[in-house]
Amino acid sequence: MEPFAFMLKHVSFLFFLILLSNQPLNATGSNYPCYFPAIFNFGDSNSDTGGIAAAFGQTPPPNGETYFHRPVGRYSDGRLVIDFIAHHLGVQFLSAFLDALGSNFTQGANFATAGSTIRPQNTTRHQSGLSPISLNVQSYQFNDFYVRTQVIRKENKVFKELLPTPEAFSRGLYTFDIGQNDLTGGLFLNLSIDQVKASVPDILGQLKTFIKDVHERGGRSFWIHNTGPIGCLPYVLERLPTKRQHLDKSGCAIPFNELAKFFNRKLKDLVDQLHEELPEAAITYVDIYKARYSLISQANKHGFKHPLRACCGYGGKYNYDIHAFCGSYVQDNGKEIFVGSCPDPCHMIIWDGIHYTEAANKWVFDHIVNGSLSNPPVPLSMACYSK
Repeated sequence: MEPFAFMLKHVSFLFFLILLSNQPLNATGSNYPCYFPAIFNFGDSNSDTGGIAAAFGQTPPPNGETYFHRPVGRYSDGRLVIDFIAHHLGVQFLSAFLDALGSNFTQGANFATAGSTIRPQNTTRHQSGLSPISLNVQSYQFNDFYVRTQVIRKENKVFKELLPTPEAFSRGLYTFDIGQNDLTGGLFLNLSIDQVKASVPDILGQLKTFIKDVHERGGRSFWIHNTGPIGCLPYVLERLPTKRQHLDKSGCAIPFNELAKFFNRKLKDLVDQLHEELPEAAITYVDIYKARYSLISQANKHGFKHPLRACCGYGGKYNYDIHAFCGSYVQDNGKEIFVGSCPDPCHMIIWDGIHYTEAANKWVFDHIVNGSLSNPPVPLSMACYSK
């Protein structure tokens, strides 16, 4: 090959790579997967990778036993949906923002904490079990993280290597999995279902404000989970007994699942509004409810059993007792008994009465990753493109 032709060929290829790396976010119909250099997650225990553990103490064994073989701040025997999202996108597991030990934030950060709500609470964690780190606190943390990252990268060579680049904030994926505790927290405080419903517009209004704040910081890609079927969780079924005629054929409490569906419809309306108000942003609404309810209602078909029983629990119809949490010790007929996991968590859906097993999280992830339960129906790898 002549020298000039050889040079022209390679210059053309380099130009193609430059075009590819600068693809516009609204390039609909593109066949190229998105490049997400980082993930920034906001949420509750369904996506907490160590935030509440850093603040209030590590989750006890047997949490983490299946994958990590030790407690790692997750309320599960293994990985969460956010872990599978990170792995799929080639991003390392997210370090919790609050965790000062061993954290690496080069590919994002996790601001979620167990018990978090969207709307700030006026109760203590001891009173309600809810986290003081509500979404508005997570927003303060994110804004501080954003600003201080820029400063540290300019001034400190040591910590620079553990922080995201400016590009990571603009091209990263912003994931949200929060809202469940706003519903159950109200119910546990003896609010009626109608009273909880009445609070939903304010709750989602605060979520909208934060998403728009992130957008002003340069965020353009948002992956938003709705809330799951709370009426199928042992901690709801046990603490808020439901009459038999109010249970569906799967044994889930219809009124509480209807509340979750109401919240999800309003969340979908909010996402539609954001599409209009932020046309250059790619905002994906993900139907986690449908995935989880499909798994629970057809457990045997999918290789699972006892869909409403906790794997790590003790006593009662659902193997759940609020006073015998996973990893604790209880007294029974004068004997001290460790509340440990079941023999086969890989075939169970519910881990501890509130959260899901790794196997269930993996199943759910596998059914949302292709976009079939999303609106717009884009797969995770294409979530940087607006409709």
